[in-house]
Amino acid sequence: MMKLLIITAVKSYEKQALQLFKEAGILAFSHADINGFKAMNEENLIDNWFSNAAENIKSVLFFTFTEEKKIDSLLEELNQVNKNIKSDNPLKAIVLAIEKHQ
Repeated sequence: MMKLLIITAVKSYEKQALQLFKEAGILAFSHADINGFKAMNEENLIDNWFSNAAENIKSVLFFTFTEEKKIDSLLEELNQVNKNIKSDNPLKAIVLAIEKHQ
């Protein structure tokens, strides 16, 4: 069954994310540089939408449509990577079922 896999990571872990795709045998995927934001204080963000109360984090996003078996393998490796990194920003992955595709 086909699934949609989405992975986000801070830019400094881009190579680790790419290695996960290679090790799982997922050779076709898309990549985008993104800016993540982490609000330092929810009240300040609401009061002043354009304030510097949010931390801008350079990040990457990957997505692919692939087989569940390959995703399972990648997620196992992702858990190991996250155990070995020293960061408050681990790699994150979500998997979505695909109802129909052509």
